[in-house]
Amino acid sequence: MKNISVIGSGTMGNGIAHVFAQFGYTVNLIDISKEALDRGLATIGKNLDRQVAKGSLTEADKAATLARITPFTDLAQGVSQADLVVEAATENVAIKLKLFQDIDAAAPAHCILSSNTSSISITKIAAVTKRPGQVIGMHFMNPVPVMKLVEVIRGYSTTDEVTHAVMETSRKLEKVPVEVNDYPGFVANKILMPMINEAIITLHEGTAGVEEIDTVMKLGMGHPMGPLRLADFIGLDVCLAILRVLQDGYGNPKYAPCPLLVNMVMAGNLGDKSGKGFYDYANPKAPVVAERFRKKELV
Repeated sequence: MKNISVIGSGTMGNGIAHVFAQFGYTVNLIDISKEALDRGLATIGKNLDRQVAKGSLTEADKAATLARITPFTDLAQGVSQADLVVEAATENVAIKLKLFQDIDAAAPAHCILSSNTSSISITKIAAVTKRPGQVIGMHFMNPVPVMKLVEVIRGYSTTDEVTHAVMETSRKLEKVPVEVNDYPGFVANKILMPMINEAIITLHEGTAGVEEIDTVMKLGMGHPMGPLRLADFIGLDVCLAILRVLQDGYGNPKYAPCPLLVNMVMAGNLGDKSGKGFYDYANPKAPVVAERFRKKELV
C-alpha cells in the first residue's frame, strides 16, 4: 500500500494523515470544505513543530511530511487512486453508511476500506458495500501521533488477507495493532466507557466532586488522567454516542448513560472542543473545575 485516503480532517483524521505522511505514504486528506481542511493542515503543522522542537524530526522531515498530504473536497476524486481508505468522520451511523456507499462506488477494486470508528459495527458498515471482505476497522487512539495502539476490528466477512495487510501496515507506522472481533465498543470502549460513565454517576450522586474523583483515580489507580478529564478530552458527545451504541448493542441497562452526561451534551458543554465540560478551559494550561461543579451544585 502506497496511496492512502483519509476521510475527515478533524482531531482523528488529521492525526491519521500526519502519521501516514510522516512514514512515507502519499496521503489524500478529504473533507467537505476548504476551511475544515485548512484547520486540519494547520494542526498537522503545529504537531510537526512539536516533534521538531523535541528533536524527533528535522525541519526537512516536517517539510517532506507536509508535501505528501494533498487536500480534497471531492470525495470521489480523493479516493480514486487509493490503496487504503481510512474513514474518520463523525461517530454517526447514518453518515458512515452513506460515506461507505460513496467510497465503495469511487475507490479502485483492490482498495481496502477501513473505519476509525470507536464503537459502530464494522459488519454493518461492510454490508452497504459491494466488497464486505475488504472492509475493516482501524481504531487509532488520540492523539494519533503519540499513542501506539491500533484496534484492528474484523467484521463478519473481513478476509484473513485484508486483516494481515492492515496489521502489517499499522506496524510500519510503528504502531502496535491488536486484532479484535466486531462487537459493540470492541475492547477499548467496552471497558473504558462504563468506567467514565460510573465516574459521572459518582459525581451526579454527590459522592465526590470532579477533582476528588479524578485525583482518586490518578493517585489510587495509577491512571495518567482522571476519568472526568479524559471524558472532556474525548468529547462528552462522543462518550454519549458510544454509551448508546453499547446500550443498544447489548440491551443491558448497565450501559445507560448518566442523566448528567445527557444534560451536559444537550447544553452544548462537550469538553475541550466547546471550551467547557467538567472543567472550564478558559485557561487551557490550567483548567479549573467548571463553575457548576466547583460550587457542588450537582444535577
